[in-house]
Amino acid sequence: MRKPCNFTLYYPLFVTFMIMFVVVNSQLKTDFYAKTCPNVLKVVRKEVQNAIKSEMRMAASLLRLHFHDCFVNGCDGSLLLDGNSTTSEKFAAGNINSARGFEVIDNIKKAVEDACSGVVSCADILAIAARDSVLLSGGPTWKVRLGRRDGLVGNISGANSGLPAPFHSLNTIISMFQDVGLNVTDVVSLSGAHTIGLAKCATFDNRLTNFNGSGEPDTTLDTALVTELQNLCPSTSDGNNTAPLDRNSTDLFDNHYFKNLINQRGLLESDQILFSSNDAIATTKTLVEIYSNSSSIFFSDFVNSMIKMGNISPLTGSNGEIRKNCRVIN
Repeated sequence: MRKPCNFTLYYPLFVTFMIMFVVVNSQLKTDFYAKTCPNVLKVVRKEVQNAIKSEMRMAASLLRLHFHDCFVNGCDGSLLLDGNSTTSEKFAAGNINSARGFEVIDNIKKAVEDACSGVVSCADILAIAARDSVLLSGGPTWKVRLGRRDGLVGNISGANSGLPAPFHSLNTIISMFQDVGLNVTDVVSLSGAHTIGLAKCATFDNRLTNFNGSGEPDTTLDTALVTELQNLCPSTSDGNNTAPLDRNSTDLFDNHYFKNLINQRGLLESDQILFSSNDAIATTKTLVEIYSNSSSIFFSDFVNSMIKMGNISPLTGSNGEIRKNCRVIN
């Protein structure tokens, strides 16, 4: 006979969790800088616009920085810290020769410091720049909750173990999202960020020949696309050539990415796996189909997931600091 749940035992844990949730959400506010730096949103928007005008790809790069920051140590700007291969997250497998846009963050930080010195954190700048990158690429907008403070140390081991990779199984990716408080819907909706940006051959050329030792290309990849990508990424190349993550809609933030998955034209294994792989579960496949048919549902879920991701373990109150230079602690 099943024993009844001892609610008395779990109640204190539940209360503690709810208090932590309420405290974090009460400390992160959309109007956090209303009095101390009232023009911060305008300043950041202008710099992001300039960066994207110079290079459209930068929108995806800035969005990715926020993602990779939040998944390690929470959204604390630790990814931005310079250092060496034993201290800086920039040297982690998922970031080295991959994460980009640090100079743009430097420019934004300088402009923000000129407007209100020592007030706005680098972590908040990442969150605002990510939102603006989506909006300026044709995607949805949302009010960014602000008030994060900057971390004092990088976590390269956490970056190596906690960042999802193109070669991970779906179950591994879902588990990594769950580790930071996100769910399967967040996995699929946030993967939709790949509706903009480029990827290097090194992140997908394993699918083009002898996939998983089969002697053949990945069967979940459209055969015409296989040929095209083989020409782009010959075995003799250095793996640095790039291909659009969302073919035929490279720079527009829309739901076309999900249409590609249904047509077996997802570039990364971790993208196509959401729909076609044996690991794909009913939830991910259903969400891909829903999003492919409704940009409004995709946009709504994406916004909700971005807000959730932005709330991952932020430093608030007197924790951390407000860096003067995003690359180094004060």
